[in-house]
Amino acid sequence: MGSTLIVYASMTGNTEEIADLIAEGIHQAGATFVQKDILEIDAAELQHYDGILLGTYTWGDGDLPDEFLDFYEEMNTLNLTGKRAAVFGSCDSSYEHRGGAVDHLMEKLRELGADIVLDELKIDLSPSKEEQEQCIQFGRSFVEKSYSVLEAR
Repeated sequence: MGSTLIVYASMTGNTEEIADLIAEGIHQAGATFVQKDILEIDAAELQHYDGILLGTYTWGDGDLPDEFLDFYEEMNTLNLTGKRAAVFGSCDSSYEHRGGAVDHLMEKLRELGADIVLDELKIDLSPSKEEQEQCIQFGRSFVEKSYSVLEAR
């Protein structure tokens, strides 16, 4: 498998922490990755990677945060067929639409033809010790599932 791209938006540091833990899991699985803040990347760069992990926090009533909106719109020009993908994010279960932004990203990746290899990972606020291990395992599982998708072709 080629390199994986992890792109995230984080206001309080929670989603960045989740991204870092997922990256640790990818590293443990022996795969390579590049990790970027949403403000450091254009959507077109997604096409240069075999694996794509998008992470965000949810704003308001289930919306993408402002810093993700341009990237999200730019994604409309992409064809991600054959790319392995998954989505993660920090959420707050006190809101009606827990992790709605994560759901929006998952829908967009499917719409663009990406192979979704894992169910989305939603963590309330900052990950607990148990959730930290869950995030690391998410990264390892992403690599394992991505290899199995490749082998199935």
